[in-house]
Amino acid sequence: MVDNNFPGGVWPVMLTPFTKENNVDYNALGELIEWYIRNGVSGLFAVCQSSEMFFLSLEERVEIARFVKEKAAGRVPVIASGHISDSLEDQVTELNAVAKTGVDAVILITNRMAKQDESDEIWYSNLEKLLDQIPADVKLGFYECPYPYKRVLTKELTEKSAQSGRFYFLKDTSCDIRNIEMKLSVCRDTNLKVYNANTATLLESLKLGAAGYSGVMANSQCRLYDRLTRDFAAEDMSDLSDFLTACALIEYQCYPVNAKYYLGKYENISMETTCRTKSDTLLTETFKKEVDVLYRLTKKAEKKYL
Repeated sequence: MVDNNFPGGVWPVMLTPFTKENNVDYNALGELIEWYIRNGVSGLFAVCQSSEMFFLSLEERVEIARFVKEKAAGRVPVIASGHISDSLEDQVTELNAVAKTGVDAVILITNRMAKQDESDEIWYSNLEKLLDQIPADVKLGFYECPYPYKRVLTKELTEKSAQSGRFYFLKDTSCDIRNIEMKLSVCRDTNLKVYNANTATLLESLKLGAAGYSGVMANSQCRLYDRLTRDFAAEDMSDLSDFLTACALIEYQCYPVNAKYYLGKYENISMETTCRTKSDTLLTETFKKEVDVLYRLTKKAEKKYL
């Protein structure tokens, strides 16, 4: 029996605001949560790569997950990852600590279960070892995180995981519509839903059965992605899809610094551009002008499509 209460729609990969002193800024994080919810998200993905999780201590990862779950206050579900260690023993500690925060699902990073040159058999064996040490009532998911290397799930691994009944959320980063179509096929009639991180393939994937969007651009264009994921079946969304795809090229600019700049300047969130993954000095004046253009185009699109 399928049992998945994770709604379709937009699940932003959350940013972590930092103070100028490089501490987690919980006041700004609270404002960010409210902004996401006001702008139509269906759920929140905390403690992910966009959250700079590889640069957060375990204590910070756990506290951020707890804080987001508490502040969301049942209005939207919250999922979180946060296992960054190489050893499975340390990962068990990390995952169970995140689970104890009460988040609605704990998300496993697909590149943590095996090294890049190790086989799928080793990967699945290590997955089973992790599952044996995570309480059976903890709902789980997957994130094909690109760092430190991207491990895209194969048909066999997706099918085995879906059939286990323990997985509910799959953030796909394959950027490959055939791979997404395969995943949707083997996940059908199971708990596991697929959320696409790639804008260029998003509309086609939604038509094939993807549950929604979980990607970088929800940190600036939540409302437009909500419109696309909500109404794609009832209206022709190809123009909106094309527009969002062109805008998404800014992901390659200076992320997540540029997203923090956007939210601080244009969405009135008291967020510094401070990051741990890269220096905010890399956000040049030209890059800022490109973000300014993104904002103007986004507001014009909102008037047209909302």
